[in-house]
Amino acid sequence: MNIAILTDTNSGIMYGEAERLGVSVVDGKTYYEGVDLTAEAFYTHLEQGGQVSTSQPAPGDVLSLWEGLLADYDEVVYLPMSSGLSASCRSAIGLAEEFGGKVQVVDNHRISM
Repeated sequence: MNIAILTDTNSGIMYGEAERLGVSVVDGKTYYEGVDLTAEAFYTHLEQGGQVSTSQPAPGDVLSLWEGLLADYDEVVYLPMSSGLSASCRSAIGLAEEFGGKVQVVDNHRISM
């Protein structure tokens, strides 16, 4: 069976490493860790009094990613941020019900690697 692995940047897996490993990464933010936002730029922004906020991925973005992956894979295993820290896991579990068992959402109760 051909299974896609999908996570978010909270996993600690940045886009370059994810590509090398064959893992997809979802992130609905304007800036992407390790792609167009370096740690140095982030901390400089904070030091200069910049505003920073985070949000769970938009449901439409998650659904689109799953649909795209399911065009090439039999199933998707999605590892979002822990349910204890974000509502994204609970949202994803609800959304996965629409895919008839082809999307499995894993709540590993952890943050980062």
